[in-house]
Amino acid sequence: MMTGIHNKMCWSQALHTGWLLLLVQFLCLEAVPISMDKTKVLEPEKKTEEIAASVDTGLHYDRYLREVIDFLEKDQHFREKLHNTDMEDIKLGKLAKELDFVSHHVRTKLDELKRQEVNRLRTLIKAKQDLEGGNDIAVDHQALLKQFEYLNHMNPHTFEVDDLDRLIKSATKDLENYDKERHEDFKKYEMTKEHDRQEHLKTLDEDERKKEEEHYEEMKKKHADHPKVNHPGSQNQLKEVWEEGDGLDPEDFDPKTFFNLHDSNGDGFFDEQELEALFTKELEKIYDPTNEEDDMVEMEEERLRMREHVMNEVDSNKDRLVSLEEFLVATKKKEFLEPDSWETLEQNQAYTDEEMREFEEHLVQQEQDLYQKADDLQKQRDELERQQEQLNAQKVELQQAVEHMEKLKSQKVEPPPEIHAEGNAVPEMPEADNQLHHEQGAHQVQGHEPEPQVQQHTPQEQHEQHLEQAQQGVPQTHQDLPPGHQDVAHDQRNLP
Repeated sequence: MMTGIHNKMCWSQALHTGWLLLLVQFLCLEAVPISMDKTKVLEPEKKTEEIAASVDTGLHYDRYLREVIDFLEKDQHFREKLHNTDMEDIKLGKLAKELDFVSHHVRTKLDELKRQEVNRLRTLIKAKQDLEGGNDIAVDHQALLKQFEYLNHMNPHTFEVDDLDRLIKSATKDLENYDKERHEDFKKYEMTKEHDRQEHLKTLDEDERKKEEEHYEEMKKKHADHPKVNHPGSQNQLKEVWEEGDGLDPEDFDPKTFFNLHDSNGDGFFDEQELEALFTKELEKIYDPTNEEDDMVEMEEERLRMREHVMNEVDSNKDRLVSLEEFLVATKKKEFLEPDSWETLEQNQAYTDEEMREFEEHLVQQEQDLYQKADDLQKQRDELERQQEQLNAQKVELQQAVEHMEKLKSQKVEPPPEIHAEGNAVPEMPEADNQLHHEQGAHQVQGHEPEPQVQQHTPQEQHEQHLEQAQQGVPQTHQDLPPGHQDVAHDQRNLP
């Protein structure tokens, strides 16, 4: 099976998009220590297969990419098409169309991988939304998934031809930009380190600042004091690996043998990781993790610079791989036999003065934005505390009202009963009558005689009284007549 996997790499020499690089890195890469004595490699002996260690590309969808490649390689039909596909067919997407002919088991597994990846992206979108304070806002996952170009978000359930085509193109573009992004990240790292150093100096007095500057210059000088670094990819550099790493006589150096020794996966190409492994001896001359003056982040940047330099000089077809033929052609060039000296990082500052000035301005702006945000948050906190105090006061008032109602209820307070006279209730005295009653009482206290009160009679009593007076011959006034009799009396007086 391993042989089949290695054979499929032949198509990639014509692939400028970088798809082969991924297959090499993830399926066939086996790390071989430079210091290993490999003099017996050429002897015919049976090799045991080992599981290749996966190399992280740095892409945020790295795991999804590797799993898709792994399962596609398990399909024999796809492997055969991969071996026979030329560059033009790959550009036209014909390789992706072969997905329709892979086995049902592989397609089912690819469907599952895609569903898992879509769910992962949705989780990331939701988490980002929560961090930005939009918990109550509905999330349109379909719209947000558009930013992930390496899969077809309109069909989140099955892995189709379009998904494979998108994955190839996206990985190619992203890997091409990966080195550039690494350089930018390193530049920011160096500028941040210098900014922090300068800020620290501002906190020191004159004597301490002077001592700190002297220590800094001493460390720079100590770091620059190292053995000569050979030009990466030159005859001298490779011979040093041949002698110290492989344990062979430098006088017997042979480029083809050297290539076969360090083509760790045996696919006939140097990929980027295999090239970078060749520079370990040179980097050890400059960097030691136990030394204060040596920065391991800078060491990795130096390794990247060396690899890019060799790729630019040797990789003639720009497929991010170095074939045996390209390697042998490079060993005959003047640059290989008589190279220029190699300038290390301490001789090439990663940033310009203008870039440093812009970086400092950006940091100042960021600091101001943070202060403004902190001030806004403090105001929001104060307002929330004020509202909380109001709510607490309202809560206390409500609690007091409830307690008062409960107290009245427990005492069972009832209104006074009504007074009845001869079956008729005595109406309550109006407020005006109460006031008059009090005033009369006050006059009595002061010695005044109360005015005689006219006795009130009911209509029935008045009628009986009038009848009695009539029988006794007492004249009745018009006002004394009961209702209904006043008009009759008036008519009687008008008679002649």
